[in-house]
Amino acid sequence: MEEYKKKKLAFDVFAFFKALKNDKKKMLLYCGIAALLGVAVVLDTPKEYTAGVMLAPESSENSGLSGNVSSLASMIGMKFNFGGSEDAIYPEIYPDLMESTDFKVSLFPIEVETIDKELKTTYYDYLDKHQHISWYQYPGLWIQELAKKFISSPPDNPNGKGASQVDPFRLSKRQTDIAYNIGKKVSCSVDKKTSAISIEVTDRDPLIAATMADSVKERLQTFITEYRTNKARHDLAYVERLFQEAHQQYVQARQQYAAYSDANQELVLESYKSKQEDLENEMQLKFNVYSQMAEQLQLSRAKVQERTPAFTVIQSATVPVKHSSKSKLSRVLTFIFLGFLLRLVIMTWKRRRDIVKVVEG
Repeated sequence: MEEYKKKKLAFDVFAFFKALKNDKKKMLLYCGIAALLGVAVVLDTPKEYTAGVMLAPESSENSGLSGNVSSLASMIGMKFNFGGSEDAIYPEIYPDLMESTDFKVSLFPIEVETIDKELKTTYYDYLDKHQHISWYQYPGLWIQELAKKFISSPPDNPNGKGASQVDPFRLSKRQTDIAYNIGKKVSCSVDKKTSAISIEVTDRDPLIAATMADSVKERLQTFITEYRTNKARHDLAYVERLFQEAHQQYVQARQQYAAYSDANQELVLESYKSKQEDLENEMQLKFNVYSQMAEQLQLSRAKVQERTPAFTVIQSATVPVKHSSKSKLSRVLTFIFLGFLLRLVIMTWKRRRDIVKVVEG
């Protein structure tokens, strides 16, 4: 009986380098073509600028043991909440909040202006009609236009409204694309140790990048403020209504007492005196209620102010001077490397029988 022999694949390094040496002309050709393609892409790609804002939110945790333990936990990158906070929205979920459709749609009507003063419009219109299209993007646009003919999509404006009156519940295809584009341009990160919020906006125009970074900061502060003060503001509105009712009832009771006293000023009958005392007591009762509601109104106003969060701006938005795009040389070198890699794969596949051999073990 013949002995069973296993077959193995072996990579011949010498054969590989020999094939690589013999293929150097085509390798240089591929790298040259890739370099030319890289230069063409780089020259037609606009520069991008990044503007950033950094905030330090007010801590809503209680002092004491629970607050100290939470502070120690944050130092090692962990987050604990021992019932000291009434908030369901804390800094760690701000990035998720900014990814929501409602937040992105709220950025549509913001007025922006290019740094050369040639364009002043809304952010939605800027992203929709005033974006440079590079030559290498046209094939993708043609494919999209071709797909639209076979795939039904929502109308561009389903409700007949402008960009400033977009319904987040029902966005058109174009509005959805703009919101997605905003999500790629606007980013938010939170330092787990310090809870510092960093907001960055990238755009091809430095002034628009800085404007949007400041606007996103304002929108985020407004949203958090409305959330934190929501219950207190509802309580304040209720107390104001009770205060107005108490004031009206007190005024009516005082007028009735004054009118009765003036009409029966010279009468000494006990029945009249008793009626006058009843009206005076009623007026005093209404006044006490009115005074209590006035005090409660001041407390409710103070509660709204107490619940209003304070944000410390660590870094304000400034118009960037230097672009944040990758250097042109690094992008061209990337294309050259991809061209080299492509030719290497093709060469290895064609010479696979010489490079990879079957040996019996």
